[in-house]
Amino acid sequence: MTHDPVLCLASASPRRRDLLSSIGVTVEVRPVDIDETPRPSESAADYVVRLAREKALAGARLTRLPTLGSDTAVVRDGEILGKPASRDHAASMLGSLSGRGHEVLTGVAVSGPAGVLTACVTTRVFMRELTTAELAAYWATGEPADKAGGYAIQGLAAVFVEHIEGSHSAVVGLPLFETADLLARQGVPLWHEA
Repeated sequence: MTHDPVLCLASASPRRRDLLSSIGVTVEVRPVDIDETPRPSESAADYVVRLAREKALAGARLTRLPTLGSDTAVVRDGEILGKPASRDHAASMLGSLSGRGHEVLTGVAVSGPAGVLTACVTTRVFMRELTTAELAAYWATGEPADKAGGYAIQGLAAVFVEHIEGSHSAVVGLPLFETADLLARQGVPLWHEA
C-alpha cells in the first residue's frame, strides 16, 4: 500500500529517501540546485546548516508540504573535503584519512509551519590503514566518485571503518534522531498510516 507524501525531500539522494522511509516518512522528491561553494572562513558546521537551509527553502517553493534539506561534509583537520575530481584526487583524499579519525558533519533543515528548524550533527569516523592497492581497487568500483570525502560508509568502504563515535545515519546522510525531532516539531508524522 502506498501512502501520500507527508514531506518534500529537496534532494535526489536515494540514501536520504531510504532513511526517511525507514522511519515511516513517505516523501515527494524535489531535487534542488544551489551553489555549494563554501564561503571564506565559514566553519564546516555553518556550511552544512546553511546549505541544508537553502535546500529546504528552495524545495519549499515547489510544494505545499513541509520540506527537508540536508547536506553532509567530511572534514579533516578543519578542511572540508568535497567529492573527488579524479582517481588521483580520491586516492590522495582517502590516503589522508587512512589510519586516523576525521569528522563527518550533517546539517538538516525542515521548513514548515514552525518556520525553518535546523540541526547539525558531528560524528567522528576512524579508518584503518589503507593500502595503495585497496585505494585503486575501491576507485575502480565507481563508488567514491560522487561521495563527499571519497567514500560511502553504507557501501563498500564500510570495511575501511574501524569505528565511529556518534550517529551512523548522519554519516550516511541524515541523522534520524535529530530529524525525527525536527519533523515532530513541524507536525510531520512518523510511521505514517493512510
